[in-house]
Amino acid sequence: MTYEELIDELKSGFGLSRSQAAIELGKLKGKRATNALIKALDDPNMAVRSNAAFALGELGSVEAVPNLILLLNDNHERVRKSAAKALGMLKAVDAVLPLIQSLNDVSYMVRKSAIRSLGQIGDPRALEAIEHAVSDSNTVVANMAQTVIAELKKSP
Repeated sequence: MTYEELIDELKSGFGLSRSQAAIELGKLKGKRATNALIKALDDPNMAVRSNAAFALGELGSVEAVPNLILLLNDNHERVRKSAAKALGMLKAVDAVLPLIQSLNDVSYMVRKSAIRSLGQIGDPRALEAIEHAVSDSNTVVANMAQTVIAELKKSP
């Protein structure tokens, strides 16, 4: 599909095809998809919102940071997880405090993604919260916290 066809599909296709269009736009690495993907963050289909969030991270679309921060409160864990991942890819310093709040999310996948993203951002304000996550009841989250702490301590 051409770029224009993907944009059209993102705006008007069925849920599955809109979701796939968001993925494909992220792979194109073209910044011109940013506006359409930001609009897709409000799509009623959670898969579209999730894939659009991740695609914005892949594109390096820092202008989407405020919208992605809002998605950390989405009703669907997959959307929250994708938003957290995207904020890490974007190294969004403005997202440090909302990501720290996401360490209390009911979903271990969201907590794990938030820890990884806080590590990617590398802001020292997050270290204490990540250290606390080492004692998370979920071993996947606790292990991610240990890994990120080790990486942060290696960084200059």
